Amino acid sequence: MAAAPLVSFLIAGVQKGGTTALHAYLGQQGGVALAEPKEVHFFDDETQDWAHPDYAAYHAHFPAEAEGPRGEATPIYAYWPGSLERIARYNAAMRIVLLLRDPVERAWSHWRMEYARGAETDPFSWCIREGRRRLFDAEPWGHHREFSYVERGFYAEQVERLFALFAKEQVLILTSEALRDAPGPELAKVRAFIGAAEAPAPEPQSIHVGRDVGADLAPEDAHYLRTLYARDLARLRELTGVGFD
Repeated sequence: MAAAPLVSFLIAGVQKGGTTALHAYLGQQGGVALAEPKEVHFFDDETQDWAHPDYAAYHAHFPAEAEGPRGEATPIYAYWPGSLERIARYNAAMRIVLLLRDPVERAWSHWRMEYARGAETDPFSWCIREGRRRLFDAEPWGHHREFSYVERGFYAEQVERLFALFAKEQVLILTSEALRDAPGPELAKVRAFIGAAEAPAPEPQSIHVGRDVGADLAPEDAHYLRTLYARDLARLRELTGVGFD
């Protein structure tokens, strides 16, 4: 039996950055072989034997006969330790799409999601300050799937890891704001980047909008985070030209 074709592109970040919308748009346009479910969570799976990973199980998430480039969207990959290294070992030619959102808005949206579903019970103000200490008790150390509101917003750190493993030509960085406001041109960029045929521009739509938790982002919390992210965002602009003012 012939080996399954390699997955050739990943939407690897960031959580609450619009990856669900991008994945849905690509699915609506067609001409790509997308995994089922959207987030396979293969390269961040710590139960996998990474000395002998089960790529057959990974490939089973993709349609066997579908035409076009094969890809999936698991937005924790850019953040989770070891994921990018595992991806590079799997396919050194992988194309990586990184969808970034203003990190303050991203952190707030992340907390709203976790609070609304009951994984988080503490207020945002505490979570982005004292609550970061919870990551010191996490495994792997310093990382957490739910409580990483602040840490996932240090984009320059993640981009530097990407560029150390993949050629810059293999990385496409977009913003969720651009995808929201002008999905047609942004999707054209993505399709050209991953090697998919051109497709008609979709109608703009809001996908996976967060639930209301009866609170607004406090100005003092926004200011605190903007101060915290200032150096990383300056480095991000140097690396990519992308900025959030």
